[in-house]
Amino acid sequence: MALLNPFAAPGKPRDEFITIVRGEGALVFDSEGASYIDAMGSLWYANIGYGNPEMVEAIAAQARKLNAFHTFSFYTNEPAEALADRVAQLSPFETPRVFFCGSGSEAVDSALKLARVAQAQAGHPERTVVISRERAYHGVNYGGTSVSGLPVNQEGFGPFVDQMVNVDADDLGKLETVLNQYGGEVAAVITEPVQGAGGVWPPPEGYLEGLRALCDTHGAYLIFDEVITAFGRLGTWFAAQRLGVLPDIIAFAKAVTSGYLPLGGVIVSDVIGATLSADPEWILRHGYTYSGHPTVCAAGLKNLEIIERDGLLERALVIEATFASGFGRLRDEGRVADVRGIGGMWAVTTGDGASETDVASTLRNAGVIARPAYGSLVFCPPLVTTDAQLDRVVAAVDTAIP
Repeated sequence: MALLNPFAAPGKPRDEFITIVRGEGALVFDSEGASYIDAMGSLWYANIGYGNPEMVEAIAAQARKLNAFHTFSFYTNEPAEALADRVAQLSPFETPRVFFCGSGSEAVDSALKLARVAQAQAGHPERTVVISRERAYHGVNYGGTSVSGLPVNQEGFGPFVDQMVNVDADDLGKLETVLNQYGGEVAAVITEPVQGAGGVWPPPEGYLEGLRALCDTHGAYLIFDEVITAFGRLGTWFAAQRLGVLPDIIAFAKAVTSGYLPLGGVIVSDVIGATLSADPEWILRHGYTYSGHPTVCAAGLKNLEIIERDGLLERALVIEATFASGFGRLRDEGRVADVRGIGGMWAVTTGDGASETDVASTLRNAGVIARPAYGSLVFCPPLVTTDAQLDRVVAAVDTAIP
């Protein structure tokens, strides 16, 4: 077989792979006819679930009209303009600007570049240092890999982008020390408001507020990597709104289309937007072939319409209540070592008696897909997952723990 799978052993025998052939709601089906509750939303993104006919029609209708055209120089298109306006309206900013790309990894790298160039345009070209946190996952492009707080994902890929500094995940004192060390050279601090792929770590109480204050004191932009959390995962359109902290830049992807087509982007605050447009002769020399792709943006518009119309933000809170209660009971009974989560993002640490990889395999055999991640099982089910399916996930975890 020619396919080189991501985050997989290249030498893995092909007969050990599971071929997914169909999806419907929160369920996916393999080539052998088995069905699974996708308790991971594929990779954190399938908010409206699979097989939605409205999405299929919206994509087809735009492809028939104008399937693709670039947005470089002075070209634009109606779906890109409309989706940018809608994302701006839903965002926590007053009058932001929205940049589109093709993935979360591209969104993070774009956010890093926009932070540096905005500092330069504001008269601070010396501000190039970017600070990130341990346990952080910021995609796999070189900028995102460079600010990663998961060393295993960096092995063999160096050297990395210069001026990237990683600090303890939850220690504001150590972050302040680094900010003092680099003085006026810091362009930005980047964080996931809820750390996701590193094992689902909600922020300690007061941490994000402290981070905001430190960035203000030291003249650094605060970047929220909301690739996972944006568009309903925490019960609000953006994590910034639920957690009550306003960043300067937001990177997004995944649930903006619920994965029906690849789309990512960056929202910059009013101040940064004004900085970038202050000189009418200056050109933003950054962008991708598919930035503002009309068919992809049409999918985004329809997806956001469905999320709002069908009350899916509220479903994230149902997931939160169900998993907090169900997984919490397993912790209280000593069945699992730890439970962490907020909204529709949860992690269960299995403890010394069980490997998370083995438990994930047992769950899969029972018809539930979870993802092993750094000592824990992580869950991020579609927001359309039914109450009965959520209960089945909890019951399956209970059964799978030795």
